[in-house]
Amino acid sequence: MKISIVCSNPMHPVNSYLLDWIERHKQEHEIELVRKKLELTGGDILFLVSCSEIVTANDRAPYGVSLVLHASDLPQGRGWSPHIWSLANGASHITLTLLEAEDRVDSGRIWKKNHIHVPLSALWDEINHLLFTEELRLMDFALASFGHIQGEDQSVNVQPTYHRMRTPQDSQIDPHQTLADQFDLIRVCDPHRFPAFFEFRGQRFALKLEKIHDK
Repeated sequence: MKISIVCSNPMHPVNSYLLDWIERHKQEHEIELVRKKLELTGGDILFLVSCSEIVTANDRAPYGVSLVLHASDLPQGRGWSPHIWSLANGASHITLTLLEAEDRVDSGRIWKKNHIHVPLSALWDEINHLLFTEELRLMDFALASFGHIQGEDQSVNVQPTYHRMRTPQDSQIDPHQTLADQFDLIRVCDPHRFPAFFEFRGQRFALKLEKIHDK
């Protein structure tokens, strides 16, 4: 099969996982990883993984199916960074959904949902590993299911919810609140892309959380 993957940001931490996945499948399939939809060449499956562009029906037309990996229990949690919003609010589980791309955001038919337990002590990089590993499993499922699966419409009995795009300001910590009260927010902050920070005595400070592993 001919497979395309769009991952908009070359610095996104999922890229190393995608490259490993491509290496594992390149003997059986022709696979391209691109940053912009204008670079797409058509094929059987299009995967949208951390894609920040709007990929329209015309963009998707050259493919047999276009699939999105979305970290929420759809139709709840449509939009941006749903697992971060959820974990920052204290969740201990997230749902990863494989669904068909549609013009209306995260509204397509669902192929599969996998549930991921996230330990309450897991930090941003450990959370990424759990999520990205599960994304690769769903991509494997998509390859195995292509041509003989019928996606299911999203439930009309569940009211959709939507998340806005996170900004660096969403990583701000209040120095007057306890660490315990803000631990879930701190632990999901990527120190390279969205570092936790606080403002105190006229200065802005970065806050980095690391585990100490006793010998």
